[in-house]
Amino acid sequence: MVQLGMSTRQPPVWQILVINGPNLNLLGTRETSVYGAVTLADIELSCQQQAQQLGLEVAFFQSNHEGALVDRIQQVQQQSVDLIVINPAAYTHTSVALRDALLAVARPVIEVHLSNVYRREPFRHHSFIRDIAVGQITGFGPDVYRLALHAAVHYLQNSLN
Repeated sequence: MVQLGMSTRQPPVWQILVINGPNLNLLGTRETSVYGAVTLADIELSCQQQAQQLGLEVAFFQSNHEGALVDRIQQVQQQSVDLIVINPAAYTHTSVALRDALLAVARPVIEVHLSNVYRREPFRHHSFIRDIAVGQITGFGPDVYRLALHAAVHYLQNSLN
């Protein structure tokens, strides 16, 4: 029974695409003093659980190849992706192509990094993505992804108002 004045409309199910760049497939074994022992599969499982609680649908993509990352970003144009979470990894500091692809698909972007790139080597302080992103989350290890999902919900809710 529906009461007058009560909405039965379900909130939107937002589609989030999480993209990971080069060498993130080696998480858990690569430079554990910097990146920790958690694998990318562990992060994806944690994100799926978080997404379920938040009412999101999340898809994941990882590649070590810049062109494959660009291709995946461009595919967003034919999909109902509401927001992109990206850890461009080393391409953060070098890839105008990723930046241009993100601009071309015109979806909000949240940039994430496991380590605090601003406490590392100076060349890591520059990001080709940060000024086109709605936000950047760095330095909290694997939690950056879950924090990004919360930030995505906050951003998408506020962008509708």
